[in-house]
Amino acid sequence: MSSLAVVVLDFGSQYTRLIARRLRELGAFSVILPGTASLEEILTHDPQAVVLSGGPASVQDPDAPKPDPKLFSSGLPILGICYGMQVLAQQFGGEVERGWRREYGKARLTHHEGALFQGLDGEVQVWMSHADTVTAPPPGWRVVAATEDCPIAAIASPDGRSFGVQFHPEVAHTPQGNRILANFLALAGVERDWTPARVLDSLVAEVRARTAGKRVLLGISGGVDSSALALLLSRAGVEHLAVLVDHGLLRQGEREEVEEALHSLGVNLEVVDARVRFLAALRGVTDPEEKRRRIGHAFIQVFEEVARRRGPFQVLAQGTLYPDAIESAGGTGAALIKSHHNVGGLPERLGFELLEPFRYLFKDEVRELARLLGLPDGIRLRHPFPGPGLAVRVLGEVTEERLQILRRADAIFVQGLKEHGLYHRVWQAFCVLLPVRSVGVSGDERRYGYVVALRGVTSVDGMTADWARLPHGFLDEMARRITRAVPQVGRVVYDVTSKPPATIEWE
Repeated sequence: MSSLAVVVLDFGSQYTRLIARRLRELGAFSVILPGTASLEEILTHDPQAVVLSGGPASVQDPDAPKPDPKLFSSGLPILGICYGMQVLAQQFGGEVERGWRREYGKARLTHHEGALFQGLDGEVQVWMSHADTVTAPPPGWRVVAATEDCPIAAIASPDGRSFGVQFHPEVAHTPQGNRILANFLALAGVERDWTPARVLDSLVAEVRARTAGKRVLLGISGGVDSSALALLLSRAGVEHLAVLVDHGLLRQGEREEVEEALHSLGVNLEVVDARVRFLAALRGVTDPEEKRRRIGHAFIQVFEEVARRRGPFQVLAQGTLYPDAIESAGGTGAALIKSHHNVGGLPERLGFELLEPFRYLFKDEVRELARLLGLPDGIRLRHPFPGPGLAVRVLGEVTEERLQILRRADAIFVQGLKEHGLYHRVWQAFCVLLPVRSVGVSGDERRYGYVVALRGVTSVDGMTADWARLPHGFLDEMARRITRAVPQVGRVVYDVTSKPPATIEWE
């Protein structure tokens, strides 16, 4: 993605991705790099400003992560948040001391002044999460905000272009945080032209340049990422073949819906029926990681066969998103692709170039591009779905019978969410079939039926998630509808575990 950027240096804060998202919401393109990235690496992104994230370390520790010292003489405007403010203050000669007690939670700025807080009146609610405290600003820097317990809650550089804030403006608990971030962008002179239409134009140009004279192979999963990528290739006029592998692990009606939508939008799509192959590969397997390994291996076999039969191809396109790339390669690109997101290993085996146009985009940004590309809302707004499909939602051995039970229960749950206007209030919702049976009563008879767990979470990008507070009456209705329509199910439970400590998927 060629664009002037705000570089966010990550020092281990749980909010780093949220900083990047907030900046993009304000129209400023942002990329995340490790906090210790060299200035040379930072400059490759043509930055207009740098943000130092929070983090759990103390600047007093000798092994605490620190930015490249050359950053501070580069002339780039810097915003330090929490730990980032302490690093900034220490670097320019201020004093930071260990706090005797941790300040955590809501606080109010009893004093704020200057351009960073322009447009904010009265006491401003902020979110604190720190132990160390700046006790003296660097020479020439001004204290521009304070709370009752934190007399130096924000500092400003002599030139008025760099700042440190002890609180977190990026979180929802700082209601006017976006205004503070917007003020920083204006003071730093950051261009704010990050819009869906501009991103789409840039991606079309990038894809055309990368694929000139080459044929592209694309794997379609049925989700928004790969479907939007297929439409992007079509918009760019790239010679491509999109392959939807029906591995027998899709949701109810998913193959038909995706096939119809993409064909109607001009995507060159081939559907490969590989249900027998995948189920055979999963026979007797109960370990989740072994399931993933076998599914990934079977995918590679299918793609190799398609490539030989329909090739030659020079490029493999994948819908890798920014959170995937960050996890896989520390924020610098998708050098190591996670097997449960993409067809891992295939580019190396076939000598393909790898094309990942969405590698700097978040899920909601891809959904906006998909809207511009004409992808139907039924696919565009569909909840995320794991690469291994229902195999990781059928706990234990995967069989055709158990898949059918899960599909029917899941379809009832999802349809119920849509009927009650709840589907788009949760980030992801699905059913899990447990490998146990529970005693129940049907008529006058005792019987043992499967247990189905309902899972619903709210999230921003799936990195953390909270369990969705679905109405009790709705859950009661779902339990009754599922046990009546799917006689093999005898009990329905609801998962109330957040991430962390649990993951969103059960396997």
